[in-house]
Amino acid sequence: MPLSKASPRKHIHTREIVCRGYHRDDGLWDIEGRLTDTKTYSFGNRDRDGIAAGEPVHDMLIRVTLDDDMMVHAAEASTESGPYGICGEVTEVFHKLAGLKIGPGWRRAVTSVMGGVHGCTHLRDLLMGPLAVTAFQTIFPMRESGSKVTPEDQGNTAPAAKKPPLMDTCYALRSTGPVAERRWPEFFAAQPDRKAPGREAG
Repeated sequence: MPLSKASPRKHIHTREIVCRGYHRDDGLWDIEGRLTDTKTYSFGNRDRDGIAAGEPVHDMLIRVTLDDDMMVHAAEASTESGPYGICGEVTEVFHKLAGLKIGPGWRRAVTSVMGGVHGCTHLRDLLMGPLAVTAFQTIFPMRESGSKVTPEDQGNTAPAAKKPPLMDTCYALRSTGPVAERRWPEFFAAQPDRKAPGREAG
């Protein structure tokens, strides 16, 4: 269902985030993200002698190299555009991410490395959110299917030995829903009031 019709308005700001996952020839994974902010109007900026409409206020890139277990082997970042001349200096901290693991506690671990004045808000948010999700979307289906080329239809995989980590992470994948019943019948949790098709209550 589409959004409701918008009220009359004026476009002011655009944030674009593009993330891509790559499987490397050496077996590791490169996850890359790019964040770009632009305005529809020009405004003054001392460090850059003004920023024109459509010119990136922020243009930032991240690459994180991971193994199959989502462990960080290497990380780097680049600030192509920032509002201040010194913005790019903070990217040197990214090498400290090596040895961390994307999973439970990831946000806390990233904050410990580059929280507050030790990092950049935009790079940190890109790293903790969209890039981490892209890593999961890139690696997890391949790992679960045992394929490194083309992931199999996850609905046809063998029964899981333990509750799948995706279960109960969203409405569609709730343990009491139809998707869970189809994909993970051994972990499907039928609700007490569930009725067989075609049967009336009473």
